[in-house]
Amino acid sequence: MTEHGVEHGISGVADAGAFLARLVRLEPSALVRLRPAGTSARTALWARLPWGVLVVRTVAGAGAGDVTVAAGRLLAELAAGGAALPARLDAQWRWALPPAASRRVETLPGAQVRRLAEAAAGTLREAAEHGVGGRAVGQRALRDALLDHVAVVVTPDEEPDRPVEVTQRMVQGLVRMGFLGMLADSPDQGGVQVRAAGRWVGLVGPYGAVWSQKATDLAVRPAVAHANG
Repeated sequence: MTEHGVEHGISGVADAGAFLARLVRLEPSALVRLRPAGTSARTALWARLPWGVLVVRTVAGAGAGDVTVAAGRLLAELAAGGAALPARLDAQWRWALPPAASRRVETLPGAQVRRLAEAAAGTLREAAEHGVGGRAVGQRALRDALLDHVAVVVTPDEEPDRPVEVTQRMVQGLVRMGFLGMLADSPDQGGVQVRAAGRWVGLVGPYGAVWSQKATDLAVRPAVAHANG
């Protein structure tokens, strides 16, 4: 037991450490939420990237229940070989999670997903150096435009009128978090699944998944004047 009697419960230290190390490089102040992953021996690590997508990796270990801590603090504890759960920051987690059940709508070759990410990065470098149409554009505006770009559109056979859109935000999350690993075009490696659950869209690679929620459609109606005010 630890000094305070609360342990993080993660036994898959190498996997958790790889996830947390990439996360804090992208967002040093990131939070990580530990949740039971459906069995007593696995824990899902959830986090939100700076560009607004959720990422998750499941690791070995029973975990500490549903708790939120600073990713950097947990990484340091794991690196030191410690078992203590860092101070809980549950109230700071403000994002919904996708439903547990989802459906597969397509499988993409891993190499294709990687090429999409590299093409976007190349476009950003080119535009930053030479502008767009000969005109200088702000770095943040360029980045946001590229992240919002729909990289893949999948039309499910059962719902042809409801295409599933995969944005660069999701592609970049999958690649930059290392969820592709060394995945290539080999069919026995499974590829990258595009999954859907209500308004959520997910990209699931061999080492983790990225989820994004579509913006809610808002109905705008004109105000109606009533005779009695």
